[in-house]
Formats: sequence, structure tokens, C-alpha cells
Amino acid sequence: MSGFNTNQLISKGEDIADEVLRRSKLFLPTIARLCLISTFLEDGIRMYFQWNEQRDYMDISWGCGRFLATIFVIFNMGGQLAGCFMVLFRFRVAIACILLFSIVMMQTIAYSILWDMQFLFRNLALVGGLLLLLAESRAEARSLFAGVPTLGDNKPKSYLQLTGRILLVFMFLSLIRLEFSFLQILENFIGCAFMVFVTVGYKTKLTALLLVAWLTVINFYQNAFWTIPAYKALRDFLKYDFFQTLSVIGGLLMVVSLGPGGVSMDEHKKRW
Repeated sequence: MSGFNTNQLISKGEDIADEVLRRSKLFLPTIARLCLISTFLEDGIRMYFQWNEQRDYMDISWGCGRFLATIFVIFNMGGQLAGCFMVLFRFRVAIACILLFSIVMMQTIAYSILWDMQFLFRNLALVGGLLLLLAESRAEARSLFAGVPTLGDNKPKSYLQLTGRILLVFMFLSLIRLEFSFLQILENFIGCAFMVFVTVGYKTKLTALLLVAWLTVINFYQNAFWTIPAYKALRDFLKYDFFQTLSVIGGLLMVVSLGPGGVSMDEHKKRW
């Protein structure tokens, strides 16, 4: 009886997820893209207003001189803003994704994020969101290996979606806390279960929507930068964290919009 009630509950949840997608299919991709590029947009604008601080930081940190530090800031600011507008206006999205990806990689090295696991995980999640954005822009016309017979799901878009889903869950690994209270253990367990479901593409739309709701609540509760006075350094840190999390929410909304893709349990269940 308990299993039957659980199946009914899951079925009802899937019906709700399908209804949400049906009612929002015209504007959901736009919202997903806007959320996804939000961290790049905010960072590009911040670099414009903090030009001298960013340049001096790079000069002091790497001893590269003011000229190279200035080039770094120009590329970061211009690349992020240009990439964001290209994505929003659907102009050469593949090039925009490569540009934004290169900036993520460059910042990972320049700001020594490579040695900070929390920030590294979040940057990997950003890369996952960019791969999903790239998957959305890809036509499914050609197979992964030209001239080689393949199954129907062996397409670049399907593998981009799979890799994007896998990388997105790194955001949730950065949220896991090793605390032994009942609520924290429950939160970690539920979060990990949903992460696994999204990764393997099981009940994908439902679990992705639940993760969107959960991550949105956490983001507005933990990263409420607008409550911190402008002169405190904590405000900039929370703002950075807020928009990075918002970008991952955009990636999850992209999962909802695109579906799990060919390489997923949901797709294979249709063939059973």
C-alpha cells in the first residue's frame, strides 16, 4: 500500500511538472537563458564600475604589470557582456558559449579557484549550464560520428545534455554540510537523491523542478546580499554567490525545457 501511494504521489508530481512545462513553454527557455547568463552579466557590469580595483588586484596578485592587468580586465568585461547579449538575442550562441567558457576557465586560474573546492564545484556547474545552452542551440541533424552507424540517441545534443546534467550537480555538492543534526542529514539525503536522479535522467523534469524550488529558497535565504550595507565586503561575496546560484537555476530550468535527452533513463524507459 505504501509503495502504491508513493507511485501515485510521483505520478501526480509528474503531471504537475508536465502542466507547468505546457503553460510556460513559450517563455521558459528565455527565463532559463536569462538566469543562466546572470552571473556573467553581473560580473561584467561590476568590472566596469570596479575597473581600477580589478586591474590593481591582478597586477598585485600576479605581478604582470598594469598593461597585462588592463588587458585581462578588458577581456573579462567585454567577453562576458558580449557573450550575454549574444545569448539573449540568439546570435551565434555556440560562439557565445565558447567565449563564456573561456572566461570561466581563465578566472578559475587567475583567481586561484582551482584550489578552492567550493568555488571550483560552482564553476564546473556553470560549465554544465553552458553545455546545456549549447545543446539547446544545436540541431539534431547529424550523428556523433559521421559515416558510422549509430542508435537514435547517439547525437551531439544528447551527449551535451548528459554532460551538462552531470556538471550541474556539482553545485549541490558545494551545499552539502557535514553536520549531524537530523534536519541537515535529511537535507543532504534528499539533495543527493535528486542530484542522482537528474544526473541519470530519471523523472528528470520533476526532480529538476524540485531542485529549482529548493535552490531558489536556499539562494534567497543564504545569499540575501541586499540586506548587507554596501561598504561591507560580505555584500560583494554574497552577491557573487547569489548570481552564480541563479545561473545554475537557469541550467536546471534548461533541463526542464529541453528534457533529459537521448542518454537518460527516461528515454530508455520509453523503449521498454
